[in-house]
This record gives sequence, structure tokens and C-alpha cells, in this order.
Amino acid sequence: MELGLIQKQTTKLVMTTQLHQAISILQYSTAELLEYVKEQALENPLIELQSPSWESGVRSSKRSYENGTRQDPLEYAETRRSLHDELHEQTRCINLPKKITGIVHYLIDNIDESGYLRINETEVMSCLDCDKFELTEAIRQVQLLDPPGIGARSLSECLSLQLNQEGEVFELARLLVSDHLKALAEKKYRELSKQYHVPVEHIQQAADLVADLDPRPGTKWFTEKTTYIVPDVMIQEKNGRFTVTLLDDDLPAMKVSNTYRSFKHNEAADYLKDKYQQVSWLMKSIEQRKQTLRAIMGVVIVHQQGFLRNGMSDLVPITLKEVANEAHVHESTVSRAIKSKYVQTPHGLYPLKDLFTSKLASESGEGASSSSVKLFIKELVENENKLKPLSDQKIVEALHIQRGIEVSRRTIAKYRDELKILSSSKRKRFT
Repeated sequence: MELGLIQKQTTKLVMTTQLHQAISILQYSTAELLEYVKEQALENPLIELQSPSWESGVRSSKRSYENGTRQDPLEYAETRRSLHDELHEQTRCINLPKKITGIVHYLIDNIDESGYLRINETEVMSCLDCDKFELTEAIRQVQLLDPPGIGARSLSECLSLQLNQEGEVFELARLLVSDHLKALAEKKYRELSKQYHVPVEHIQQAADLVADLDPRPGTKWFTEKTTYIVPDVMIQEKNGRFTVTLLDDDLPAMKVSNTYRSFKHNEAADYLKDKYQQVSWLMKSIEQRKQTLRAIMGVVIVHQQGFLRNGMSDLVPITLKEVANEAHVHESTVSRAIKSKYVQTPHGLYPLKDLFTSKLASESGEGASSSSVKLFIKELVENENKLKPLSDQKIVEALHIQRGIEVSRRTIAKYRDELKILSSSKRKRFT
């Protein structure tokens, strides 16, 4: 080893700030790009936006009707009572000892959004200065409230509380959820029938009862803000031809402000020059994003005429590499451009990436898309005899006979898992 100065020449790829911004903009959905443009407008004084869609203020709280103007009914959409309010109200209608009532109200406040009681009993007894008997009675009173299953401390207890009817099947279902819930979930009906000395059909009936129960009884009171999917691209048929429209109406019209021209020859000139370059590059990146999307969707329309006319069953297999070659862009550019974007088609709304699928061999030589194969598998399983469900090998044979598609059993198992379809042994019914 020795210390010295060495001069050498190397070539390496350096990602500039502008290039990183262009790549990010390409990946943004329309909604994300709108937020990004607004952020940039706050940071860059040269950006001037004209966007009535988001600058015109909040939607009016009143609507006009034929008989006059009255309050918008949508304003009352989220005024429903919470789960805790509902349970407290029920408790006030029950005549209980004062101390038990106080414990019940405390327990209600500790019920989570799913309706489960998440407490440490020792800590509660210490905090409320109560004994085991009083706490147990308070928990029992909570579990008697509506909806059934509320206040449970485990999934087994939640399901047991809902099986409150009399009968042989209900008693069997209570035993199963209390002692063998995992085996029941794995559909080990034959093993359970031997263990309980009952016909396997009775196990099936008990399992059907359990399947109809609500494992999260509190969620119906929990209001989560609805998230809407906004398409980025729309494909429409006009005069027998399909056209592509980029749905970027919400993007504000952007231009460079002239307000700062008087600062051109003073100390702020360098700062404004840098900001001018930023806004120019931003506008260029957004325009490049539009051109890239149009080029990619142009290739899609050429190849997916069958899908656009008949639906997913006629989706033609096409890879990102094939699209990239025809659109004259890099494969990674296609991958980034379709990320997190949705397309509105004559047959519904789809993630853009769903239109790009791998090719499976077929007797016709044209190949079949993985999406159409998944659709076929789903139809086969929905229409199968539930007493004798189709194995993966039977599905392989059906694909070969009915569609002429050659596919391995392992591929079928993979697609079945992606579709969240259980194996044939777990789909089997006995009644």
C-alpha cells in the first residue's frame, strides 16, 4: 500500500435534479400531479396558475331545488352516532348497581373500532378499585349489548357470543369456535367429525353457521372516509374507432408570471433565473408525460381491439418490452408511465398495468393472456360441482380441451392464489 495522487477518467451516470423530477412526474397519477404542481406554485413565485377547479373555493353548502333553496342533505352524511355513543345509550336504559354501571361505561370506552374489548384486567381492577367478580359482571353486561359479539376479547369469544340460539347445530358450532377454530378455518371437516363423533355433514352445517357470523361487529359504526378512484386516461369509441383522452382537466393552466420582469437587473436576478429554469423544466416534464402516455395508449388501442369491444376475456397478451419497442421508448419508461394510473374503457375501469400481461402458449399459436386465463379459472370454479371441486390438474385439462391453452399445474396454483381461490380440498362441501 502507498499513498499518492492518481488521475483517471471514468464514465458514470449521474441523475440530476431535473431528471429525477421528470421521472417522478412520469410516475404520478393525475391527482398526485395536481398536488405536486400546487406545491411547486407555493415555492416558485414565477409559476402562475389558472385553475377554477381548485381556486374557486369550497363547494357551496346549499343546493337549489324546484321548491326553493334548502340545506344540502349530504351535510348530514357523517352525523351518525359512533359505536361508543350507541353502547353508552343502551347502558343508560339498564338498571344496574351504580358501581357496575361505572365499570361498564369505562369498558365501553376501551372497545376498539372492530368491537373488541382490549384491556388488561389486572390494571382495570387496580384503576377502578373493583374485584374480579365485579369486573366479570361488567364485562358480561357489555357483551349483552347490541350488536351481538360486542365486547369480546378474542375471535373465538366474539363468534361464540353470536351463536346464542338453542339447537344441536348451534351447540356444535359453539364447541368448534371455542376449541378448534383453526381446524374449522382450514376445513378439516373429516378430522373434526371423527373427534366429535358426528357425521361430517353436521360439521359442514356448523361451519356454514360460523361463516355467516360477523368477526368484526363494530366496523359498521366506524365511518372511514371514502377514497374514489379517478381515471387518468379514457378510451371511447367514436364512429367505430377508439380514441384516447387524457383526463387532465383538473390540472391548472400554467404560465410564467411577468410580474418579476423589473427585477431582471438587480440582486434578485440570479434567484429569478434559477426559478425560471425550474418552471420551464416543470412545464417541459409535464408535456413529455402527456406525449409518453399518448404513445403508449396508441399501442394499446392497436393491439387490444378485442378487449375494447368484448371485454377482458379477449385481452391480447402484450409485454412492456413489446409496447416500448412500438412506442419508441425504454421499457422502464413504460413501467413508470403506467404506474398507479387507471384507464376508463367501454367495459369499466381498470388499472393500466392490467392491460399488459404475459403470453401463454396455445394451439392457435397466437398465445393467450394471463388475465384471460385467470378469468377462465374463476368461471370454472364458480360453476363447478361443490361436492366434487376441480383440482388444479382438472383445470389444466379443461384449459387444454376448451381453450387449447397449454399451462402447467404450478401456474394454475399460482393464478388461483392470486385470485384468492382455495384449493379443491378446502372448497369441497359435504351437503
